[in-house]
Amino acid sequence: MKLDILVIAAHPDDAELGCSGTIAAHIAKGYKVGIVDLTAGEMGTRGTPELRIEEANKAAEILGLFARENMGFKDIFFQDNQEHQLELIKIIRKYQPDIVLANAVTDRHPDHGKGSDLATNSCFMSGLRRIETELDGKAQQAWRPKFVYHYIQNNYIEPDFVVDITDFWDTKVESILAFQSQFHDPNSQEPESFISNPDFLPFVEARAREMGHRIMTTYGEGFTVERMIGATDLFDLK
Repeated sequence: MKLDILVIAAHPDDAELGCSGTIAAHIAKGYKVGIVDLTAGEMGTRGTPELRIEEANKAAEILGLFARENMGFKDIFFQDNQEHQLELIKIIRKYQPDIVLANAVTDRHPDHGKGSDLATNSCFMSGLRRIETELDGKAQQAWRPKFVYHYIQNNYIEPDFVVDITDFWDTKVESILAFQSQFHDPNSQEPESFISNPDFLPFVEARAREMGHRIMTTYGEGFTVERMIGATDLFDLK
């Protein structure tokens, strides 16, 4: 299945927290969007890897994704190296996305920066025909996405552009809350984590409002680019 947009995320819930409004907005326009999670988040403080997969599948239904896969890389221990690049190249060539959305270029969690580097390098290398890969016993064709953009996560990064997600804010929230094991629950007996703190979800909304404010709308999601964006019509710019 060819996708228009492939989101690459270090952990289940990264995509939902970082860019699910953008995902929902583009699916509503008829684009095919999928997510590949690099790990099952097994080093997370709360829940289990199996539960995280169930929650990821629930979020996929909420967003209307056309595909979602988990690479099964080791949480916190995966690296941007040949072994992991070759596996991710197979996925990029499988789905042939025109656009890739990847983790923040740097962030509080080291996996986010590593995931960013792994996505960037794998997208470039996927276009090299002399790197040979197979999937299900069949040789794959080289494929390089046209654009790689990076969503902004915990740490503030000045965005290069902001997507208006106002009409899809409720969908974003619903997809985030699909990961209920990860967020604040006064009845939970599990230890508190960074994102289960009751102040975390209000922070997510505050960040979205801040991004929305930058483009004179209610909610937004910011992205950084790897190379300059061009335009042929000034009226395409909002």
